[in-house]
Amino acid sequence: MTHLLDIDDLKKSDITSILKFAKEIKQSKIGGKTQPLLSGKTLAMLFQKPSTRTRVSFEVGMNMLKGDAVLLDPSQLQLSRGESLSDTTKSLSLYVDAIMVRVIDHSFLQQLSSTSPIPVINGLSDKAHPCQSLADLLTIDETFGGFNTHAAWVGDGNNVSNSFARACSIMGIDLTVATPKGYGLSAETLSILESSSISLTITNDPKEAVSEADVVYTDTWISMGDETTREKRLSDFSGFQINSTLLEKTEASVMHCLPAHRNEEISTDVLDGNRSLVWAQAENRLYAQNGLLVFLLNPSQYVDI
Repeated sequence: MTHLLDIDDLKKSDITSILKFAKEIKQSKIGGKTQPLLSGKTLAMLFQKPSTRTRVSFEVGMNMLKGDAVLLDPSQLQLSRGESLSDTTKSLSLYVDAIMVRVIDHSFLQQLSSTSPIPVINGLSDKAHPCQSLADLLTIDETFGGFNTHAAWVGDGNNVSNSFARACSIMGIDLTVATPKGYGLSAETLSILESSSISLTITNDPKEAVSEADVVYTDTWISMGDETTREKRLSDFSGFQINSTLLEKTEASVMHCLPAHRNEEISTDVLDGNRSLVWAQAENRLYAQNGLLVFLLNPSQYVDI
């Protein structure tokens, strides 16, 4: 059983196949020839956190490939009245083909996947965001014609950065990570990166990070759950904003997973400027996730379209 709790649940060959599926699906959609690759398949979507891109891209993606998506409100499930997670999961598996979950605590996903007879997909947790990483890889591949490139992460060592860093290690993208002291990547992720073959630099200097980068990636400094530390974080991240001054000596493209806090972690002129890949990333959530769903649910029916 293949679950996707973090990006390194997939091998490099898996990601290559998913991105191939994604690019073919994207081209077929543009050409108006979308195939019913997920006909008869149903995705359950359970959200413990608010969502815009994850919710819409998964639901639209299933519909686009002639599958179905069912939105589940945790407060309306028997889970809220004490039913065990394993009983809920086993019941859902009788009706649907996969479960996508956006959760507060990553351990919920681990418990869910440990008893689930159908694929469980992490739509975001406090630890990881692998679906975003697939969209990031698709965007980099489209922009640079592959992965022979150098990425810089500037900002918080959060769930998005940890998954992106692991994705870089899998696909061979050299990486520089710049975070304030105390906000670095997890020890587990650092161990994975240090044992990989990529060139890795860890620094607390944003200018050093962007100096040789082809693409610079950032995310909000105040993730869901961090609101009570907002003022401290704004102080600690002073100097880490992605803006025209920081980028003045580089031609690097810029990425952000959204939602953005404009003029905090990224300036509006850069977010909306001609070096921004942000909206390509957002669009590619749809196609990368479709590639993932075809890979998980219907790989034998994939055809060149």
